[in-house]
Order: sequence, then C-alpha cells, then structure tokens
Amino acid sequence: MLKFLLVFLGGGLGSMFRFGIAELVDGLKIQFPMATLLANIISCFILGFLLQLLWHDQLSDTYKFLLVTGFCGGFSTFSTFTGETFLLAESGNYLMAALNIMGSLLICLIALYLGIKASLAIH
Repeated sequence: MLKFLLVFLGGGLGSMFRFGIAELVDGLKIQFPMATLLANIISCFILGFLLQLLWHDQLSDTYKFLLVTGFCGGFSTFSTFTGETFLLAESGNYLMAALNIMGSLLICLIALYLGIKASLAIH
C-alpha cells in the first residue's frame, strides 16, 4: 500500500510541475508545443539522474516509487506529446509535427544521457 501512496504523491507533484511549465509557456503564444517538450526534457534529465543512482544501489525503493515512477511519470507525458503532434499534422503543419517527433526523441534521449552523466559526476 505504501508503494501506491508514494507513486500517487510523486505523480501529483510531477503533474503540478508540468502544469506550472504549461502556465509559464502559455503566455508566450508559441505555435509549437513547447511546454510539453520542456516538461519531457526536464523529466528525462531527472529520470537519467535517478536511474544512475538506482543502478548503483544509491536510491532506496521509497525514492524509486516516489520520484522515478511517480514524479517522472506525472511530469512527462507521452499522451500529450502524441495529441499535440496529431493536431499539428491535422492542421496541415506537417513540418512542425515531424520536427516535434524527431526533436523530442533526440533531445529527450540527450537529456536522459546528460542526467546519467550528471549523477556520475556528483558521485
């Protein structure tokens, strides 16, 4: 039962962070889903950092459920990314849709890698 509570709390915090980023970016009136991209980049960096700790037994199960499963799961969002990409394509903006797909995957992989490297640098 504690695992579920930790995931619930972490997921709620992650969702609040994602919403906060959306609120900040919304005022910029950008025609690109920047808030989702930023949330996913930051979440991937954090996930990479935490996974490195987890792989080297430096992260307890409590923090694994709270931060890895809960926070990162609530902070990043594949469904929003997919929906926004679909809307870009449906509106005829195929180039932006393709850039969102390729850019998100590449940048998020790089962010995950940098998070792993940052964790190694600290430990």
